[in-house]
Amino acid sequence: MLKSGLKWMFLIIGTIIGAGYASGRELWQFFGQDSSLAILLFALMFTSCCYTIMSISFKKQSGHYLPVLRAIVGKHLTGIYDWMIIIYLFTTTVVMLAGSGATWQAFHFSYRLGVLAIVIPLILLFVWDVKGIVIVNSFILPLLIAGLLFVLILFVTDQQLSLFGHVHETSNWMSAFPFTALNILPLIAVLGAIGNQMKHKGEIWIASIGSGVVLGAISYLYNNSLIQISEEIILYEIPLFAILKHYPYEMMLFMSVMLWIAIFTTAASGTLGLVTRFREYVKQPLWILAMAVIAIMLPFTSFGFSTLIQYLYPLYGLLNLYVLASLVLHPLISRFKIR
Repeated sequence: MLKSGLKWMFLIIGTIIGAGYASGRELWQFFGQDSSLAILLFALMFTSCCYTIMSISFKKQSGHYLPVLRAIVGKHLTGIYDWMIIIYLFTTTVVMLAGSGATWQAFHFSYRLGVLAIVIPLILLFVWDVKGIVIVNSFILPLLIAGLLFVLILFVTDQQLSLFGHVHETSNWMSAFPFTALNILPLIAVLGAIGNQMKHKGEIWIASIGSGVVLGAISYLYNNSLIQISEEIILYEIPLFAILKHYPYEMMLFMSVMLWIAIFTTAASGTLGLVTRFREYVKQPLWILAMAVIAIMLPFTSFGFSTLIQYLYPLYGLLNLYVLASLVLHPLISRFKIR
């Protein structure tokens, strides 16, 4: 049970820590100054939402997200949010592909080469179906989390920053809602695809609480570090590189590999949500469906990484507020229905 719970926890974290999050761009877009309370609220709501989604998925033993979505938003809105999820997964996976291009571009390689470097292994991953993604996440996510925490703690120590110097600054608390809402749709898509693979209720508790604690801690530490270099962030498409400029080139190279891994895991999760949704209509192996979906995405990567995040992420955050409210209230509503 513990092993399975951790496996799902890493799948959740891999879905959230993508190009936008790991680079610092997404955190800075929503949080920044005065956000300590916002990050706490995010961690609490995220844990609650993960538990609700996984509970519904487990109960329905689902193989894709549609039955879970129907239970959350009701049958009348399912069609609307189904299309929203499809468009969301498509566009955010495009962001991941663009993020790979931006990462390679930082080392003076071709942007297109950086995009191609993620496309090929992404397609190959689906040769092993859903199990391929779960196994890959279980191996590389601990390395990614450890690497990110190492750099952030090192930066805080070297710069002699106070971990709790901004904890009393809470005026930006409302940003917790669109930020949490932004990350809800990919969770529904991914966790809805694994309901028929969960065996025990305890797996849900381990995965939801574990992912909430880990993401809350990293978000707070990362945001606290970015506040210290706020004037420099505008000069960087990837804010993480503003932190890494204080360290040797080898450190930047290592974290760029970690950033690319984060991009890859989220691109894989987004593609998983799409291909499992359409697999019952197109009777083909997942890797063929993945190849077709990614081929359609490639032309859209030319818009650029930070531009996509700047406009798409806040928009989705606002549109998903209804889903967030439904998830938070779902346990209460279900209890009244039972009575």
